[in-house]
Amino acid sequence: MATAGKVIRCKAAVAWEPNKPLVIEDIEVAPPQADEVRIKILATGVCHTDLYHMFEGMNKDGFPIVLGHEGAGFVESVGPGVTEFQPGDKVIPLFISQCRECRFCKSPKTNQCENGWANGHHDVMAMKDSRLTCKGQKILQFMGTSTFSEYTVVKQMAVAKIDPAAPLEKVCLLGCGVCTGFGAAVNTAKVEPGSTCAVFGLGAVGLAAVMGCKAAGAKKIFAVDINPEKFEKAKVFGATDFLNPNDQDKPISQVLAEMTDGGVDFSLECVGNVAVMRSALESCVKGWGVSVLVGWTDMYDVAFRPIQLIAGRTWKGSLFGGFKSKDGVPEMVKAYLDKKVKLDEFITHKMTLEQINDAIELMKHGKCIRTVVSFSP
Repeated sequence: MATAGKVIRCKAAVAWEPNKPLVIEDIEVAPPQADEVRIKILATGVCHTDLYHMFEGMNKDGFPIVLGHEGAGFVESVGPGVTEFQPGDKVIPLFISQCRECRFCKSPKTNQCENGWANGHHDVMAMKDSRLTCKGQKILQFMGTSTFSEYTVVKQMAVAKIDPAAPLEKVCLLGCGVCTGFGAAVNTAKVEPGSTCAVFGLGAVGLAAVMGCKAAGAKKIFAVDINPEKFEKAKVFGATDFLNPNDQDKPISQVLAEMTDGGVDFSLECVGNVAVMRSALESCVKGWGVSVLVGWTDMYDVAFRPIQLIAGRTWKGSLFGGFKSKDGVPEMVKAYLDKKVKLDEFITHKMTLEQINDAIELMKHGKCIRTVVSFSP
């Protein structure tokens, strides 16, 4: 392409400091270096983890930064040593890399990778190096992706090539939320046919977990949320029952135990709230119940009674739904094209980059499931 090897000037939403609106700026995106891919982003979802960095984590060393990690686009150019991609490929940048070389990538037991941005940079959620600059200042790249920008540069081990037929404004959601929830049920919990499940929190991740429980053959899926407006949407993805903890006169774990003869077989916490994590664990049946932590937080300790685990329950964590990213994302894209997973139903709002702060406000106040921001082709 004509831009190959040149600095590209484009629009991006820059977070200059914590707890302040994003600013639409002209930024410079340098050409990709060795083993890097420069991507033209055409669509991105707005995820709660972006809000976490802005309003909850707020590590001052994590700014200025371009947020966004749920995007899709096509390859504009590649750096030296890149063999997997060529200009024009449709791709999804990945916040979890898959180098295929480290001991974690070689193990079937995990989807984590030793060579991604997260290795030693959890506190700022970004690598120290970046190809992004604005007003002469280096701009950090959120989770190695920064999809709130018209262009971004990503290491080739953190890019998935996808089916050319895939609609980017839909499959961008597979970059985080949908894979995270769906995989937590299917890959991490390993929900079984005929089982009972409870999903705590009905944002995009929780609804994807409901969909995963349904796909795995669960016969009873309790959707738990304090917003009653979420149930109709949860039914679309397979929920059979809805429980609002605020409507109960006893802990929700007791309510579920009474409704399921001792507790559910599987529970998934999709909020990122430590009190809810404990409730989800206590909602599982003793002996074999499995509870999975899916919601993201790194701010508080979680407390529980040891007897909950001594009695035979299993407590697990799930990152990106247990999917090995470069392998799993193309598989999920194919599943969508084959109508085996839903994506369209998650999208409640469509906006432009200039409306990014409106999209953030919708998510802050629980007024959307997923907003997709589209860029000019």
